[in-house]
Amino acid sequence: MPASLRELRQRRNSVTATQKITRAMELIAASRIIKADRAARAALPYTSLLNRAVATVAGSAVDHPLTTEVDSPRRAAVVLFTSDRGLAGAYSSNAIKVSLQLTERLRQQGCEVVPYVVGNKGIGYLKFRKVELAGQWHGISDTPTYEDATDIADTLVQKFLTDVADGGVDEIYCVYTRMKSMLVQEPRVRRVLPIEVVEEGGNTPANAAAIDQEGSGLQFDFEPDAESVLDTLLSLYVRNRIWFYLLESAASQLASQQRAMKSATDNAQQLIERLTREANQARQAEITQEISEIVGGAGALADLAKEE
Repeated sequence: MPASLRELRQRRNSVTATQKITRAMELIAASRIIKADRAARAALPYTSLLNRAVATVAGSAVDHPLTTEVDSPRRAAVVLFTSDRGLAGAYSSNAIKVSLQLTERLRQQGCEVVPYVVGNKGIGYLKFRKVELAGQWHGISDTPTYEDATDIADTLVQKFLTDVADGGVDEIYCVYTRMKSMLVQEPRVRRVLPIEVVEEGGNTPANAAAIDQEGSGLQFDFEPDAESVLDTLLSLYVRNRIWFYLLESAASQLASQQRAMKSATDNAQQLIERLTREANQARQAEITQEISEIVGGAGALADLAKEE
């Protein structure tokens, strides 16, 4: 049954109000994404230098609990970074999908998976499926701070240093979203512990083979000793990794939200145009019907006058 003119106008007004909201959210995301992306890029130089320093010390044959790999890991922690709110397209669902694939792969290798989640979307997804979380953080995905990264990193390091028999883990993986461009946000998996130093922009561990192209072949002296330097650097390294993942995830979330809101705004505009055409057609049909009724009534009166 065709909709009435009143219903079409109500629907058009409703869609117009929704379009204003999506347009406002698009503009807000666009204004915030510049700051978020700048913060993520600003962290890269420090991250690169810290990677190089850790790789240099690790290459001096120093044994450390955070760099010791287990031949047959029994338990692994997976940290999933998602958003606290929706309306961000497939941002959270893509990260969750990669996390589930990683979890399945680890279980096939005989590893028990211990989940940690950042963001309400991931928390809600796993809790709905009755998955018990070892740790959760929420309310920080939009504007993370270094204190948040420190809290997460210290929790993970403590878990890693605890013996597996006492509830500890042998490995820790992070699933975050890297912002490659405004249009492309790619979920990635990185092993944080045991330390696997990875230079951003490449997938080759910096502590494997050539540690540093500029410093290869050079000898270093450490004060007071390599073990003390590595103790300090590794704690900074883990915190920096989590901080970098939080920044990249925040920028990716805003970029995905902007794209989703722009798509919603464009779709709303198309719907408004269609409803406007249908309303015009309905109004035209009403006018035509009214004219027909008037002409019919006038004709009936004329016939009645002739009969009299």
